[in-house]
Amino acid sequence: MPSTGAGTACRKAALRLDRLPMNITPVISATGLFTPSESISNEELVESFNAYVALFNAEHAAEIAAGTVTELAPSSVEFIEKASGIKSRYVMSKASLVDPTKMGPRWPERSNDEISVMAEMGVKACQDALARAGRDASDVDAVLCAASNMQRPYPAMAIEIQQALGIDGFGFDMNVACSSATFGIQTAADFIRSGNARSVLVVSPEICTGHNNMKNRDSHFIFGDVATAVLVEAKDLAPHPHWEIVGTRLKTVFSNNIRNNFGFLNCATPETVGTADKLFVQEGRKVFKEVVPMVGTMICDHAAALGLDPAHLRRLWLHQANAGMNRLIAQRVLGHEASEDESPTVLDTYGNTSSAGSIIAFHLNNADLAAGDTGVICSFGAGYSAGTVFVRKVA
Repeated sequence: MPSTGAGTACRKAALRLDRLPMNITPVISATGLFTPSESISNEELVESFNAYVALFNAEHAAEIAAGTVTELAPSSVEFIEKASGIKSRYVMSKASLVDPTKMGPRWPERSNDEISVMAEMGVKACQDALARAGRDASDVDAVLCAASNMQRPYPAMAIEIQQALGIDGFGFDMNVACSSATFGIQTAADFIRSGNARSVLVVSPEICTGHNNMKNRDSHFIFGDVATAVLVEAKDLAPHPHWEIVGTRLKTVFSNNIRNNFGFLNCATPETVGTADKLFVQEGRKVFKEVVPMVGTMICDHAAALGLDPAHLRRLWLHQANAGMNRLIAQRVLGHEASEDESPTVLDTYGNTSSAGSIIAFHLNNADLAAGDTGVICSFGAGYSAGTVFVRKVA
């Protein structure tokens, strides 16, 4: 019987996979970044928050006087910068975020026939990465959407991004909070090593302001919105320069100190939506005390396992959550207080962008390194979760 077109295509695909060598070296060919056009300064944020506080205290004056409601305290630029190191953040919906009567993102709901907001952000970051690598979407085998703040549970955001890019392959979502991108990079690297894919996009679109409580003095300033993409490929495909993935390591330890209970099981009535722990909440001091030593030890142990001296790492691209945490982690790893060159910061202008933070730091601060220079991309956050990706520049 003559071969059908479909049968021939299947045999060709099978032969191609059979010829793929195992244990292929994975590399980062390029990264991409989408930055929203709007930003909010600390001054603007404080003005908005304090207007909300004044409205709340006036509305509940009788209850406050009776002791049944706690009076809200105003925020300040000095408080924000001392607590976090953040000076501004990029956002997708500025007007409603700084409106004292709304204090949350608002945009018109899109129809099911239109691309979603989160997918649109992710596509732009992916297109940037592909362009930097000189790669076409048809060369990519898989899309992993690795992010904290998913717009919906299904269909997977990764599949929508895959469709919009025109990729013939597969995609799925991953959520390990602020460590999602590094977990995604290891997953992509494992696909490359096993021969199950040759080119994988790890995309992290983060609309963090959607889950932030803008009415909480302790957290109203923390988050911003952004999207990043990392193109992980087999070494023989990679352009020059690129970054060889020397090793990856992941760690999780359960903790309630960073939590978000939003979900259809916990938000069954309109009264519960957007209240208390249905948005981002954390025990900041506990997180600081427990995560800093965990991450510092993890980086040093992983470096030693790879035969690297952590004190001689050329650069640390750390998760951008808190300037104080990063300073102490870098000091534990390097043995001295890190310079801006050794541990660059994007937190001051981007805010905490969850899984995207360490990738933004890498994206904006790697071109000056020389061939052979080795560094680590490290994320850490809710879970607790942490991931390390050691990379070496190849010219």
